[in-house]
Amino acid sequence: MTNHSKLPHFRSKVFLAPMAGISDSAFRTLCHENGAGLTVTELTSVHAITHPGRSKHLINEFGKLSDYDHPRGIQLFGNDVDVICEAAKIVEPYFDIIDFNMGCPAPHITQQMAGAALLDKPDHVEKMFSKLVGAVNKPVTLKVRAGIGNDNCYLYKPIAKIAENCGVSMIALHARTLKQGYSGHSNWALIKELKDHVNIPVVGNGDVKSPEDYDRMLKETGCDYVMIGRAAMGNPLIFRQIDNFVRTGEYKPVAQKEQIEQFFKYIDNAQKYEINFASIKVQAMQFTHGVVGAPKLRGLISSTKNNEEIIDVFRKFYEELQ
Repeated sequence: MTNHSKLPHFRSKVFLAPMAGISDSAFRTLCHENGAGLTVTELTSVHAITHPGRSKHLINEFGKLSDYDHPRGIQLFGNDVDVICEAAKIVEPYFDIIDFNMGCPAPHITQQMAGAALLDKPDHVEKMFSKLVGAVNKPVTLKVRAGIGNDNCYLYKPIAKIAENCGVSMIALHARTLKQGYSGHSNWALIKELKDHVNIPVVGNGDVKSPEDYDRMLKETGCDYVMIGRAAMGNPLIFRQIDNFVRTGEYKPVAQKEQIEQFFKYIDNAQKYEINFASIKVQAMQFTHGVVGAPKLRGLISSTKNNEEIIDVFRKFYEELQ
């Protein structure tokens, strides 16, 4: 059996999931500040990392990452084994974990025979992980879905065993199938079965929306860590709530002013890391969820053309909150 690289120390058992358009460096830093034990970039094409024209831009971006944003992982996706290994070597100096995506159900990913499409390609996966684990000194982890559909929702089991035998250090299971996408319910029983199936740490993912859900997933599945995705969008304070719940058994609801204050922190980070305005605008929309007057606020955000305008919109809205 291949040796597994040692995982970094995680300050908590709750992680931020990689999410396209959400898990930028400014948001990841904010989640770390609120108690996330690990954050992971949105899935990143190995071809983008190795492409001469785009690689320089990405490396420049990685070089600006916050020292506070540790431990952090980068999530890679692709199919070509040699390109995957080359990309991992390029990004290794900037990240504590190299995560590989076998969970994304998006057609533009699966049509490349990447993401969740690799679930029924065990021979290829074995070749890939054998080379990838040997190509880098940082721990390699895996994010996986349960299967393609209900009739083969246990594809994750042989893949997990292959990954473990190849030296992968940790596996996260989003307990839905590719065909489910993000609909229906996450089948936590599959997470429990994975925990019983492998001898490396398991991360449970899917339908954790509150501190109570976090606690229930740990107890019902026996998983080592919990990953939160959609419930953290526009709500990095969920990590603080979970930390309070773990320590005291209680937590406070997020006040509307607190939520807007978190956006101000986000945009400060975003300007520091030179995140483009289009991405900031997407994040701004997320921070409106659940606040009184959100439809009006979203309308004002949609008409903004730069950071100054969006800050002004949020400042005026904040001042009107009781």
